[in-house]
Amino acid sequence: MGDMSGPYAIRGSVSLPEAELMWRFSRSSGPGGQHVNTSDSQVELRFDLAKTESLPEVWKARALERLASRLVDGVVTVRSSEHRSQWRNRETAAVRLAALLAEATAPPPKPRRPTRIPRGINERRLREKKARSDTKRGRTGRDWG
Repeated sequence: MGDMSGPYAIRGSVSLPEAELMWRFSRSSGPGGQHVNTSDSQVELRFDLAKTESLPEVWKARALERLASRLVDGVVTVRSSEHRSQWRNRETAAVRLAALLAEATAPPPKPRRPTRIPRGINERRLREKKARSDTKRGRTGRDWG
């Protein structure tokens, strides 16, 4: 497998700065073999969003606003412990952080322009409602002797 698979792209030419990532390893909880409890396979990846210089200012402001509930002193944290191998957990955590930042820095969606319903369609709907109502009214049995 070799060494970590390079910079994780967020969007366009912007990628996660390896120098600004803070890694922490601890023991995973959960199932596993005899070796699992002694190996530090849980990975915690921290990224200081408030102080970073690697994101464009606009993106940074957007991300700080959107991730406000996840931040602790401007730092976003991602944990990964699904895999038994620390290396794979590192991969997973980095990919997750990149995806999180990509989503948080995405431009806001274009505002919806309300469209008018064509008059013909509205008239047809009302005609069909009237026809249906007449059909149902015709079913009441008051005229039957």
